[in-house]
Amino acid sequence: AAAAAVYKQWIPNTNFETPSNWDKGRVPCASDTVHFEKNKVISVFVRSPHVLTDMLLPLDGELLLAPGAGFAASDGSWDPGCGSGTTVRFADAEHLSWFDPALWQAMTPHGHPQPSGHFFSVDEERVPCHHDDVVFQPETSFRVNVDSSQPAIQLRSISLMGQELGSPEAWAQYARGLAAALRFHGNGTLRVTGTGCPDKSGCACGNTLDGHRVCAALLGGSGGQCPALTCQSPLKPLGHCCGVCGATISLDFTPDFDLQKYRDRLVQAFLSQPKYAGLQMAISKVHKAQAFLGLIPRSPIPLIQMVLVDDEEGAQTGTAAEQLAAAIMGDIAQHGEALGISSGKVEVATGSTFSGQLGSRASSRTTAGMVMGLLLIFLLLGGIFFLYRMGKLR
Repeated sequence: AAAAAVYKQWIPNTNFETPSNWDKGRVPCASDTVHFEKNKVISVFVRSPHVLTDMLLPLDGELLLAPGAGFAASDGSWDPGCGSGTTVRFADAEHLSWFDPALWQAMTPHGHPQPSGHFFSVDEERVPCHHDDVVFQPETSFRVNVDSSQPAIQLRSISLMGQELGSPEAWAQYARGLAAALRFHGNGTLRVTGTGCPDKSGCACGNTLDGHRVCAALLGGSGGQCPALTCQSPLKPLGHCCGVCGATISLDFTPDFDLQKYRDRLVQAFLSQPKYAGLQMAISKVHKAQAFLGLIPRSPIPLIQMVLVDDEEGAQTGTAAEQLAAAIMGDIAQHGEALGISSGKVEVATGSTFSGQLGSRASSRTTAGMVMGLLLIFLLLGGIFFLYRMGKLR
């Protein structure tokens, strides 16, 4: 649900039987020597028994043995599936970051991957938000870097080894133990509150301070470069790393607004129509920064952000999203008061030349506003200086 907690599951693990955790891309066998780096702290879950020639352990770490799991020394007999044997090294898990969206998967309360359907999340909301439930799969080990710019990474609950830690006291007790230090590292602090979002209009995700970490993880493989787009003036949604072609809608809302009910209305009235079959939407509460005269920071304001993108190509990119945005705004004009929506603003960027020109004019208006603001400030300062020279001000 949009206004309630979302379950987000950590994907990687440090299990012994996971082939990708070894530098040879396979699980060690009887003729092999297993090598754990001496100074790499690690937690490794072992599901089954293994025969090995030798094993070098780290100075600090743990092996978690499932029932029936264990290790035996090879007697030197030939293993037909193993070959002559080699040194197999355990992969480095230190680089796996909490704020990497590629390492999380949204789940249903029943433990199944959440179907995306018509909805997606902006990048900052693909990692756990402040009111989400975090799940680490049962019978798995892991190690995650929690470096953060937030005072604390706030969560509703954390599930570890099949046990849910859903209160501040339960998490505090776990965090004091050795297991927490082996699985979580970095300068960040996790804080479990046990409470979901209390506002029917939704809650902001809360990951803005770590937005740069989210984008660095997403764009690291491309050298920090966003993919090229066909529209001339891409839109930059709040909480998203790269520009998009399509449309964004910003809604001002009243206390009567219910985010989940409005989501359902969008599905029933618009997204279920065949002409919008290739369209996706992100909708959530965000906080938009404000500045007086474009220069002096003011308190951010909450608003509902909708991001609309489609699967059109070339000059048609974003045109279906533009049509849906117009239809939604028409619906708001008719029923906005009953829905708890006081006003809405649309921005459009498509693959057409016309839309590109619209974006340019909008940019020109913004620049003109900033210039006018600067002129007013200079006039004000000049007036103060003149009065001071005239002796009217001390």
